[in-house]
Amino acid sequence: MSEKSLIIRSAIKSDTNIIAEHLCHIALGLGLPSDSIRQDWLEKTTKFIDYACKELRYKSFIAEVMGETVGSASCQLLELYPMVSEAYQKGYIWGVYVKPAYRRQGIATTLMKQAMLYLKGIGCTKAVLHASDQGRMLYTRLGYVDSNEMVLNLD
Repeated sequence: MSEKSLIIRSAIKSDTNIIAEHLCHIALGLGLPSDSIRQDWLEKTTKFIDYACKELRYKSFIAEVMGETVGSASCQLLELYPMVSEAYQKGYIWGVYVKPAYRRQGIATTLMKQAMLYLKGIGCTKAVLHASDQGRMLYTRLGYVDSNEMVLNLD
């Protein structure tokens, strides 16, 4: 991918539906049946993004090639519980998506680097994400390591 043809920019309000669509594509790509997608997925996603902008310092980045939106990545503060110290502030990266025709060209790497720079700039000391099998190699190349998160399937 020529650096001249790839543009990474901060998302604006009018990009919210695109980000929501990318999140839906991610869910389907993970194997969720299409009939399991909520009827109100667009409304729920845009409401969450509005909340995250106000409360969690949310930011998203858009990848464009020759004017076409081909990918996005979102990030925000990760606040699962009250933080007792600002010396340990986690950021969360989510919704990293690149259209299939544009994959393996460095676009996701560039989006991730922008998200990591943003999180560092707002004081985060760690970046956290949940990797799909497809994304694991990319994240490992960027320095991510398996953590001590434990998961229990409640099905």
